Amino acid sequence: MLSVILIWIYVGITTFIMGYGVLRVITRHLPYYAHVCTENIAADAAGRRREGRRLCPMLQSADSYFMCGLVCVTVYAQFFSLFAGVGLWANVILCAACTLTVLVDKKAFTAVFRQMICSAGCSLGGGTGQESGLTDAGGRAKYDDGTEGTAESGLPNGGKRIGRSGALRLCAVLVVFLLFAFGTSRGMIHYDTGLYHAQSIRWIEEYGVVKGLGNLHCRLAYNSSSFALSALYSMVFLGGQSYHCTAGWLAFLLAAVCLRIGKSLRAGRLRSSDFARVMCVYYLVNIFDEMISPASDYFMVLVAFYIVIKWLDLSERGEETLLPYALLCVLGVFLMTVKLSAALILLLTVYPACRLLREKRWGETGVYLGLGILTALPFFIRNVIISGWLVYPFTQMDLFDVVWKIPKGIADYDAREIQVWGRGYTDVSQFDMPVREWLPGWFAGLAGSDKVLVLGAAAAVFALLTEAAYLVCGRRTAAAGRFARWRVQGDSDGTAAQKTAAPIASESLLPPVLLTVQATVAASFLFWLCTSPLIRYGCVWVYLTAAVIFGGIYEAVMCFVERGKRSGADSQRQDESAGGTESGRRIAGERSDPRGNVRGWRTADSRQWRFAVGWAASAAVILLLAYKGFALTREIAGSYVNDYWLVQKDYENYETRSYEIAGVTFYRPAEGDQTGYDSFPSSPSEADIVFLGERIADGFRAADPL
Repeated sequence: MLSVILIWIYVGITTFIMGYGVLRVITRHLPYYAHVCTENIAADAAGRRREGRRLCPMLQSADSYFMCGLVCVTVYAQFFSLFAGVGLWANVILCAACTLTVLVDKKAFTAVFRQMICSAGCSLGGGTGQESGLTDAGGRAKYDDGTEGTAESGLPNGGKRIGRSGALRLCAVLVVFLLFAFGTSRGMIHYDTGLYHAQSIRWIEEYGVVKGLGNLHCRLAYNSSSFALSALYSMVFLGGQSYHCTAGWLAFLLAAVCLRIGKSLRAGRLRSSDFARVMCVYYLVNIFDEMISPASDYFMVLVAFYIVIKWLDLSERGEETLLPYALLCVLGVFLMTVKLSAALILLLTVYPACRLLREKRWGETGVYLGLGILTALPFFIRNVIISGWLVYPFTQMDLFDVVWKIPKGIADYDAREIQVWGRGYTDVSQFDMPVREWLPGWFAGLAGSDKVLVLGAAAAVFALLTEAAYLVCGRRTAAAGRFARWRVQGDSDGTAAQKTAAPIASESLLPPVLLTVQATVAASFLFWLCTSPLIRYGCVWVYLTAAVIFGGIYEAVMCFVERGKRSGADSQRQDESAGGTESGRRIAGERSDPRGNVRGWRTADSRQWRFAVGWAASAAVILLLAYKGFALTREIAGSYVNDYWLVQKDYENYETRSYEIAGVTFYRPAEGDQTGYDSFPSSPSEADIVFLGERIADGFRAADPL
């Protein structure tokens, strides 16, 4: 556990600094106001007040810096692997880049770091640390925890102290940090880790990338950017074991982001992002004893949760600036490089792309496209080098004629095997079986909770299609008449926030930003269901589809009830306009009851209904979280072993047999198909390959058929 904590501290420092550097460059050269835009923070704050701009909470939260840095170092590790093994020198260069970033921009970096620590609610699990949008007559800004500070400093009380709620949040984050470090230090090693994850990571550690590596074992061609990240932070160059802590670090980040659901539960007012957080916590509990494995599935699911949660946060705040949405889309490109099956997350790009094109912001469009290409480029280069295919095992894009290319027949068979395995059978010859034939058997084989979740996701898709049909049928204007466009400025949980509503005839039932993410998760769920619906492959879409769609509907209904019927609101406005005269007050008295409630829709009843529904939903969430917490505690107690307090549990290794190819020793398992980490290089069976050169680093090609 101690080794995990030390590695996490190193990971946190390097990713935070790299994330800060990249976000500083981006915000400095794009039309967006942030504290890192200029070195003169006071002038920047004055400019925001003068121009009516506000600071986006997403770009001021610590998790944004960590996540941005995680993407940066992963892309860096992939580029580095094209030239050498990812080990000591890769970390030396990374540390040098971090040191240079801090020295070049020491003043602004110190200000941002102080802001992260001192701003109330700025911790990972708390609020955003940003102003609530309220200032007093003296120009002092009010913050989410009730503390105050000058707008010029950007820090509560000038950054002199941490608020009480901020201290509590920091303590909560520390507890979560230690809990997840404990879980990452021990647990069950994923089956596929012994099959090919560990070997893939060791190939990156030793050689970086090798031509035709997939010919040795086809699963070694399952390229994932997460393997390069794991190799970068494995610390194998220290002379001990190869550590595998990065999946646990990412799980910790998500757990910290989910902590802010506590504010919504205390207020008895859940939002759509809170439903996504609940499902994220559900998943984190499920993998708590498995996140020790560097499986790409865990990275994919956790990053997908992060993207959707942050997108919903922006939607709930009414964020109109494109930059945070565009950066989340770049993160979606990164998600695709982690696991290609998540590629439909790129549907999120529809929203920022439409706005950029409509507003003819060609320069920004080019910047975002460049960031996306830079993020994906090393992934596709590694694909071609490892397998000879741009996207293995899909052979529809046959662009490269290289000698080390995996034969098309093997790639096609591999792709079909993946799909039939996810459908619940192993006979590849039945690959083209109609959905109506394999779907019932697949569904019957699911666990009880998975059946409920899949049915809930299917119902959510139906609800989304119903809304789409409602809009297409020309009832958009009627919908806008009953619903007003809503915006929450400040914290997304609605506490200490100002709410404004204005009828917009062109708006649909839900904001376009929310509709975009709902359509994205629904499309991803359907794609997963119709291709290879193994729960492990796409559980994130099963969990999020129902949470995001039904959570959005719940949010829309609650906002509607809060405002009351439109006719009642119109009458109230007429009363207010006439309330300055005696006759106006008499009219208002006739239309209202003794407590001032508008007749026809009593606001007291509306508040009571909203209060009851809100607290009922909060109580259900609390019970679910309590149940999962109890299950996690029982699981930890039942499997507790007084070991691994200093050093993380190592990869599992298996008995192997050696054989030689061109004088080089290879290994295969004595039984089964797992070899682990130590027996290197290895494959599940004796490989039929030919060396491209004299050394193993020169690569392989498939042997010519007899």
